[in-house]
Amino acid sequence: MFSLIAFVGLISTVAAHGHAQLFVIDGVFFDGYGPQYQYKNPQPITAEWKTPTVLDNGFVAPAAYTNPDIICHRSATNGLAAAPAKAGSKIQIYWDTWPTSHKGPIIDMLANCNGPCETVDKTKLEFFKIDQLALLDPKPQYGNWSTDIMIANNYSWILEIPPTIAPGNYILRHEIIALHAASQPNGAQNYPFCFNLAISGNGTAKPPGVLATTFYTPKDPGILYNLDVAPPVPAYTIPGPPLWSGGVAGVAQTKSPWPKTTGATVNALAGAKAGRRG
Repeated sequence: MFSLIAFVGLISTVAAHGHAQLFVIDGVFFDGYGPQYQYKNPQPITAEWKTPTVLDNGFVAPAAYTNPDIICHRSATNGLAAAPAKAGSKIQIYWDTWPTSHKGPIIDMLANCNGPCETVDKTKLEFFKIDQLALLDPKPQYGNWSTDIMIANNYSWILEIPPTIAPGNYILRHEIIALHAASQPNGAQNYPFCFNLAISGNGTAKPPGVLATTFYTPKDPGILYNLDVAPPVPAYTIPGPPLWSGGVAGVAQTKSPWPKTTGATVNALAGAKAGRRG
């Protein structure tokens, strides 16, 4: 007899998963990139990287971990502008939806573009981890995870830009790894999305990073993992590089109303392109 999680795994290729749709920095709204934007002419200018092939809200599978798709999602191309943020800023990322069955870790990383992020070669970006959260309580069936918090908070996740980070142009990589089918080889589902940030401040930290194509292997304990067991679920090891010592993990998550989208800050990004520093 199939369990609910196993059944959901079978239909995962047709069910709606989710897309990081928009974000708020210190109370200021910025539109993200919706795959439907590819049909608009001209396309809206966004700081989120373009993912026109992810119309199905699909994922990157472990078999593709050495493929550039793992960096910022399938066939992702550079965002057209950068959103201004300060070292120490709170960023709240809103997803359009997320299934309760798709439990797993939420991971945030930064990479210094060393120039404009609008033209950086994504295969050369070296990321360091600034935030991570996964299994919170193993006792409920399938466990209680960071994704459950995200769903309860209007499908949003709050992270903090490290206060000590040096100013510059950075890629923020925000990712959920869904584990509902991860007991099978190639069953984990990675959903990474990227955003261009122009970070200001007086920090001096320049952490070393690693290429995204080296983050994970299909047999990592946080990738090949079975949560479809009698509770409690097994202990979980968050995959990928270690959390940078200057990162701010465990930021308080609060439920906020869906942002009011006036479009003013979206249009302002068009002008910001001309003033980008190298």
